[in-house]
Amino acid sequence: MPFPYVLLSAAVSLDGCLDDTGPERLLLSSPADFDRVDAVRASVDAILIGAGTIRADNPRLLVDAAERRAARLAAGRPEYPLKVAVSGSGDLDPDARFWHTGGEKVLYTTDGGAERARRAGLAADIVPLGPGLDWRALLGHLHTERGVRRLMVEGGGTVHTQLLRQGLADELQLVVAPLLVGDPGAPRLFGPGEYQRGRLRLLETRRIDDVVLLRYEPTAPGTGRTAAAADRHWMRIACELAALCPPSRTAFSVGAVVVAADGTELARGFSREADDPVVHAEEAALAKTDPADPRLASATVYSSLEPCARRASRPAPCARLILDAGVRRVVTAWREPDTFVAGADGSGLLTAAGADVVVLPEYEAAAKEPNRHLLD
Repeated sequence: MPFPYVLLSAAVSLDGCLDDTGPERLLLSSPADFDRVDAVRASVDAILIGAGTIRADNPRLLVDAAERRAARLAAGRPEYPLKVAVSGSGDLDPDARFWHTGGEKVLYTTDGGAERARRAGLAADIVPLGPGLDWRALLGHLHTERGVRRLMVEGGGTVHTQLLRQGLADELQLVVAPLLVGDPGAPRLFGPGEYQRGRLRLLETRRIDDVVLLRYEPTAPGTGRTAAAADRHWMRIACELAALCPPSRTAFSVGAVVVAADGTELARGFSREADDPVVHAEEAALAKTDPADPRLASATVYSSLEPCARRASRPAPCARLILDAGVRRVVTAWREPDTFVAGADGSGLLTAAGADVVVLPEYEAAAKEPNRHLLD
């Protein structure tokens, strides 16, 4: 199920605190950074916060700049992004400012929480997710039922922790303020637990008055047949590589990337690379790896098109090359059509050998784009 692009946004002190324990909210951002946050809010389809943030901060969660709201309306979008609240208990103050400012609101909760929220008369669309909160179901519903393509998550720490631990965050925008809280009881951005492996990739650093903005994206692939946000990152790269292929009337244009479990890129390739008229993308990428590299056993191969199960130009098809390399996880965007090979089923060959195959259909259009001349 496709998910929105999930952007986590937070400001912390130098010692990682979101706030102190005083009665008033600790202001960590600068005026210029508040304006940056307002611009990010104006750019997204929805903004999400947890119940704890509603209770602690009583936020309005609006786009403040009139010109930004006007630009949204001129583009045919609602004046304000959809406001999303998440609460397992549904025990929320119906008089909180969140419910009475801005545009549409939706509350995701449990079955029991939905009953409690309805009895309280919350001014929102109430969506029960079952006996417990299921983040994948929530994100899928936002994408499919509410048309949300970009989601900004503004807290709190529990929400950020859960999304990052489950591999559902595409980007982290972190502002670090020159303050030290020093209170062991102060709320922190991330709680303890098992997070995804590997280092996050630094996308940007920017000084804004006396605070610093850091933008990161996860790189570690998902595991098994469960897709993670980083899988989407690597698939975008595979599709970009497909666009580099020399054109052909007799073969598909495909891009491939081999990525270790910790998010380290091991190799990449594309069809007909290096003037080889018959080399396939996965073949080109795997040829650049060391067959003795122990990381291949837990690596993921990303291919914009399903790896081939049969081919005439070389002895071994790409699905077999992947298995022979020891890789047991493959992510693809598009199942191979019958254009050149009838009944192509590389995924079947892979799964029969014990490999996990994940399909990201939201990238099918991008994978097809350099092959339009073969499909029309």
